[in-house]
Amino acid sequence: MIGNKLKVARSASGMSLRALADAMGSIVSAQAVGKYERNEDMPSSRVLIALAKALSVSEEYLLNEDELSLEGVDFRKKVGTSSREEATLEARAIHMLERYLAVEDMLQMRSVEWEQPRSAPHPVSDIRDAEDAARSVRDDWGLGNDPIPQLAELLEERGIKVLSLDLDDVDGLAAKVRRKGSDAARVIVIKQSSWSERKRFNLAHELGHMVIAPSGGVDEEKAAHRFAGAFLMPADVLRAEVGAHRSSISIGELVALKRLFGVSIQALAYRCKDLGIINQAACARLFKVFAERGWRTSPFEEPESMKPELEEPRRFERLCFRALAEGVIGESRAAELLGISVRELDRRLDQVAA
Repeated sequence: MIGNKLKVARSASGMSLRALADAMGSIVSAQAVGKYERNEDMPSSRVLIALAKALSVSEEYLLNEDELSLEGVDFRKKVGTSSREEATLEARAIHMLERYLAVEDMLQMRSVEWEQPRSAPHPVSDIRDAEDAARSVRDDWGLGNDPIPQLAELLEERGIKVLSLDLDDVDGLAAKVRRKGSDAARVIVIKQSSWSERKRFNLAHELGHMVIAPSGGVDEEKAAHRFAGAFLMPADVLRAEVGAHRSSISIGELVALKRLFGVSIQALAYRCKDLGIINQAACARLFKVFAERGWRTSPFEEPESMKPELEEPRRFERLCFRALAEGVIGESRAAELLGISVRELDRRLDQVAA
């Protein structure tokens, strides 16, 4: 039965039942599409082909019974985001994950398991315990105290699927992925158009949710924020750069530190305040300047903002290129998996070859 796959693909496309029926040339009604989704009826071969074409998927995809589901979904969203928008994003994440896992299966690769740090879940009964959690994760993964150049790549190496999608009012989500007959995997979705320093902090924040276990009334969001700051800007390194106590820090110095750690100027100011390098009053003065210069509102364009493409997950694309090069799939299938045209695929392949 195709009900679940059809509903996911339609939700991912953002189409209503009526819009999908219209996109198929009205060869069936919206009510008929609803019956297919509820598994009350099966489409004919002609209708199945039309459904697949309208949704830009293959007939095989709709007929495949391997289903995914997301559990424990944590959204990073604006206030007022509707439940429909959340459901659409979940469907888009599942839709892309299915393609990701399909490529791994084609290449006969065992999907990388989530490499949970030995110390996780780390108990956090005080917000400062998040500092210890970040140090423990770095130790468990052998990262030392060096700045992390490509965080999305690091997380994918550790078995977390990182997906980059075109989003509006949501910065992303994190969830467990349940696949029939398999242990729960992990996925983080980030907003494709965000500046890379914002993506990096969101990725570290979601990692925090995966490895900490707050208790005693500790606010989990604040603890994950503290974890993200400590993970990206280790205390010892930051103090070595700026000193243990300062009465103020210049914008120019913060810009230089931004180049080193790959985080926003505002995240650096918060981190300096959390570590007691500057006091609350000095931090407030900095944020007043940030607001005056427009850095606290969209598009959050600080000096030397890192372009969005600098912190993009690339593993899925590399696997598609590999499957194509090894003759496992053809160009049309590779383009379908990547969600691009064959022409765009050729352009990317030429770019890689160059």
